[in-house]
Amino acid sequence: MYYTYMIRCKDNSIYTGMTSDLERRVKEHIEKDKKCAKYTSTHTATKLERAWISEDRIYASKLEYWIKKLSKKEKEELIKNPRKINSLLKEKVETNKYKLIKSK
Repeated sequence: MYYTYMIRCKDNSIYTGMTSDLERRVKEHIEKDKKCAKYTSTHTATKLERAWISEDRIYASKLEYWIKKLSKKEKEELIKNPRKINSLLKEKVETNKYKLIKSK
């Protein structure tokens, strides 16, 4: 299984990534582990906002790519209402290939 996720940073920016181990990866970002992304090493990650699971790495990677292409406003809409994935990305990804994971 693969995860595509969105993390809120202290400066209110949003980082989007993909991983096969969501819990470990989020921890790396928040704790600024040596394996954290370059972006989250300079923008303090504070919490996981949204995450989707897919069975295939290719699907997770595609979702990550297209979320990164969204405007900040669209990313905020997706966080607030994850069902907007259909209206925001339906033409770009097969939205039925992803399942939303409940945030803690």
